[in-house]
Amino acid sequence: MTTPVTIIGAGLGGLTLARVLHLHGIPATIYEAETSADARTQGGQLDIHEYNGQLALEAAGLTDEFRAIIHEGGQALRVLDQHGAVLLDQPDVGTGGRPEVLRGDLRRILIDSLPDGMIKWGHKLTGVRPLGDGRHELTFADGPTVTTGLLVGADGAWSRIRPLLSDAKPEYVGTSFIETYLYDADRNHPAAAKAAGDGSLFAVTAGKGILGHREAGAVLHTYVALNKPQDWIAAILAGPDTAAAQVAAEFAGWAPELTALITDGETALAPRPISALPIAHRWDRVPGVTLLGDAAHLMSPFAGEGANLAMFDGAELGQAIAAHPDDVEAALEEYERALFPRSARFAAESDRNHQLIFGDNAPAGLLELLSGQEPTE
Repeated sequence: MTTPVTIIGAGLGGLTLARVLHLHGIPATIYEAETSADARTQGGQLDIHEYNGQLALEAAGLTDEFRAIIHEGGQALRVLDQHGAVLLDQPDVGTGGRPEVLRGDLRRILIDSLPDGMIKWGHKLTGVRPLGDGRHELTFADGPTVTTGLLVGADGAWSRIRPLLSDAKPEYVGTSFIETYLYDADRNHPAAAKAAGDGSLFAVTAGKGILGHREAGAVLHTYVALNKPQDWIAAILAGPDTAAAQVAAEFAGWAPELTALITDGETALAPRPISALPIAHRWDRVPGVTLLGDAAHLMSPFAGEGANLAMFDGAELGQAIAAHPDDVEAALEEYERALFPRSARFAAESDRNHQLIFGDNAPAGLLELLSGQEPTE
C-alpha cells in the first residue's frame, strides 16, 4: 500500500488498528496528544469479550500476551440490595467468556507490540482541513503540519475528526459516575471488602447505585452512580473536604459496608459524566477519512462494549485496508458497511441496559438482565 495510514489517538482502538496494519506490512503513524504512555493513569478493569475484543487481539497476534494479564477470579459478580443482603452471587469458575484485565495493562501490550517511533507522543491536534481528493492537512500544537491520504479518527468521545463526517455531538445521558479507590482493602477496609466480593459489585435502586470492582492487589475501585445534573455533581465535588460525605448522604439508610466504599475512599472523588452519540449514528462516505471506537459510536457503558468495540473496529478496519491495499475507498466502504449496524445494535443494548439498571423497578431489572430473562415492563 502506497498511502500511509494516519491515526489520531493512541487509545485501544487506534493501537489495535496500528498493530494489525503493522502485521500486514502497511505503514501507519499514530499521533497522540499525551506526552508519553505513562502521562496519566488509564482507568480500571475491562471485561474483554470472546466475540469481539478477544477476536481483535487474536487478529493483532496478542492472545498470549492478553492471557498473561488476566485478573484470575475477576469475573465473579455480586448484586446486593441497599441493606447489604445478597441478591445474586456468581463466582468466577474460569469458564466465562469475559475475563477482566486492567486497561493500562492492555494498552501496554498493544504499545509494546509496535515499532519504536510509530507513535508520535505530544502531538495535540489543533486543526484539520480537507484538501480534496481524499487528502487532509493536520495541524498540531507542537509539531509540523502533516498531509495524509488516509485519516482515521480514533480520538474518542470529543473527536476532532468527527466533524469532517458528521454534525453529531455527544449528549449527557443523565447519569454520572463518581470514582474513588480503596487500597489494601482486605486489611484496611474489611467490611467493604467482604461486601464487594471477589469481582464486580452492583448495589442499585432507582436512579442511583454503588458499583465496584475488585482489582489485583486488594484494590477496590468504586463507581458511585447518580442520576443528577452535571452542575450538581460539579458543585458537590468542588468542596473536596465535604464531597464524600455529601455523596454518601444520597445513600442515607444504606448498609455502612456499602457507603464505606464512598467515605473510605483514598483518592479524590473524580466525576465521570456519561455521554452518548445517537444510537444509530452514521455518516455518508467521505473520501479518505473514517472513525472508530468512541469517535464513531460513543455509548453508555452499561453493556460493557466500549473498549471491546474500539479494538474490534481497529482490527476490522486494518483487515479491510489489507484486503484492498490499492483501493482506499473500497476498504473504507467495506469497513463502514459492517460498522454501522454493529455499533447501532450495541448502542441500543447499552441504552436499554441503562434504563433497566437504574429504572423504577431496580434492582429487579438488573437481576433479570444478569439472569438472561426477558425484562418485565
